[in-house]
Amino acid sequence: GFGPNSSRPVIRGLDGDRVRLLDNGAATIDASNLSFDHAVAVDPLVVERIEVLRGPAALLYGGNATGGVVNTLDNRIPRLGRGWAGRAEARLGGAASERATAAVLDGGDARWAWHVDAFARDHADTRAPSFTPREDGQPLAPADRVRNSGARAHGGAVGASVALAGGQLGASLDSLSHDYGVTVEPDVRIRLQRRRLALAGDWAVAAGPFEHLDLKAGHTRYVHLEVEGSGEVGTTFASRGQELRLELRQRRSGAWGGMVGAQAEQMRFSALGEEAFVPATTTRSQAMFSLQEWDFGRWRLSAGARAEQVRVASTGDAVDADEPRFGAAQQRRFNPLSATLGLAAALAPGWTAQASLGRTQRAPAYYELYANGVHVATGTYERGDATLGLESSRHAEAGLRWAAGATEIKAQVYATRFSSFIALEDTGTLFGDDDHDESSGLRQRPSRARALDESHVEGPFPIHAFRAVRARFAGFELEARTRVPMAGWALEPSLLVDHTRARNLDTGEPLPRIAPLRAALALAAQRGSQRVGLRLSHQAAQSRVPATDTSTPRARWLDLWWSLALPQPGGGGLSLTLKLDNATDALVFNPTAVQTVRGLSPRGGRALAGSVRWVF
Repeated sequence: GFGPNSSRPVIRGLDGDRVRLLDNGAATIDASNLSFDHAVAVDPLVVERIEVLRGPAALLYGGNATGGVVNTLDNRIPRLGRGWAGRAEARLGGAASERATAAVLDGGDARWAWHVDAFARDHADTRAPSFTPREDGQPLAPADRVRNSGARAHGGAVGASVALAGGQLGASLDSLSHDYGVTVEPDVRIRLQRRRLALAGDWAVAAGPFEHLDLKAGHTRYVHLEVEGSGEVGTTFASRGQELRLELRQRRSGAWGGMVGAQAEQMRFSALGEEAFVPATTTRSQAMFSLQEWDFGRWRLSAGARAEQVRVASTGDAVDADEPRFGAAQQRRFNPLSATLGLAAALAPGWTAQASLGRTQRAPAYYELYANGVHVATGTYERGDATLGLESSRHAEAGLRWAAGATEIKAQVYATRFSSFIALEDTGTLFGDDDHDESSGLRQRPSRARALDESHVEGPFPIHAFRAVRARFAGFELEARTRVPMAGWALEPSLLVDHTRARNLDTGEPLPRIAPLRAALALAAQRGSQRVGLRLSHQAAQSRVPATDTSTPRARWLDLWWSLALPQPGGGGLSLTLKLDNATDALVFNPTAVQTVRGLSPRGGRALAGSVRWVF
């Protein structure tokens, strides 16, 4: 997290380029993996559902999914046969005084279909319990708001599909504009725009070894401007990406089934301006993958592999560069290979178990190879290493599930060991003393340093370097839920607990930004069309941090909600929802947030929000 507007998912302690973000199964092209202050270019207002794959999903989606996958799904490329349908929603309130609206319309029949959606949101700076912000380790004046955290966003999409022999083919065009403040820089805003053209199709295959074909393709143009308080554009980040993905599902033969696939991606990235700490790059990858399954009564065995070819090229310094930093043009080639073996079994009535072993390799990202400059958002000088090799890990997981009626209990344990984990480490040296770093011959940009005087983020900057270290991640997850009738109500208690530990095996220190033990106890109750609920969350203190990080205090908070459904004949209807977030007005800091912003951006304080949703 980097304030309310820019954040990326963290799964089992892994984030950044190790968690793959997908849009309807295709790559999300943006700059959110490059810097903590860059938002993910997806807005959830028109999303129908979100899929989360925990643990290595690299087999299907590449080494960038070592930690898992988060896939947002919508109907922008409409499915045939859904008929006329739609929904409209309005939201108001919350800690950021949000005002949001969204509308979705679908139509068509079994021969063709169309889709239209639009959304807009606007919110102010987030209100928080009274706290003392800390910046560069120093306390600032007490505050009750997260500074420069307001935002505005709007967007929409059109899509259409047509029936073809044995399947369908569709396309969509969507747009997103997002203008948001950067919490760590009081006078800087980011203006983000993404345009995406997507194509998708699926067909049944009448004969041969395969029975079904899925096709996905996309072209994305992304740009964001970092605008100073004076209105001057400090830096422009731009990405253009294309993707093609094919999956063929095999025709089942007795106990044997499976799928094979191929994928190709290309992304061109450029950064222009005072904060361009990465050169223009082009990343190309091609992959082949397969997953096979065998059923033996109560046992299911699965095995799979993925082979990739990745090329990461840097254009180096421009011919007329005033301050050369990136050297000559260069490129690296990598051949990641991932494999997995899994076993699932029905042990007894209600009991199932699963276990998996695997190996994953990831090619270094462009910024891990070629970064070389002041990264003002994190207050550091970041230095890549063009000699880095593949990031390699081995993982093991085991789980047990018991289900009987409405009761379900699931427990999982996992461990991942990296023989080479690409970490951004503090070198213990500074850049910017006397406006010059003797070790590199690089010069700090004085105009940007002056612009940062008011926010106290000024040189000298600690030099952080990308290095390959040995690391280990291990943890467990527990989920339990049931349903109990009582006095005309249906009660639904649930419990969630998770914990991850991560250690740098080269230094013996914990890795930074790892969530501590977390638990959530929830209770929902339904009677007729009315539902009420509460959720009590607990976050333990995180004192297992490296010497360069700071601990995070323990926190507990309570969320309450109420909803009323008013169905209409023929389906759909109106639903009303009220939420009281953080009812105890607890001060909660995010231990997975980068240290630069953690003390500036606590969770929102006590706030009431409401929404109205009409489905037809």
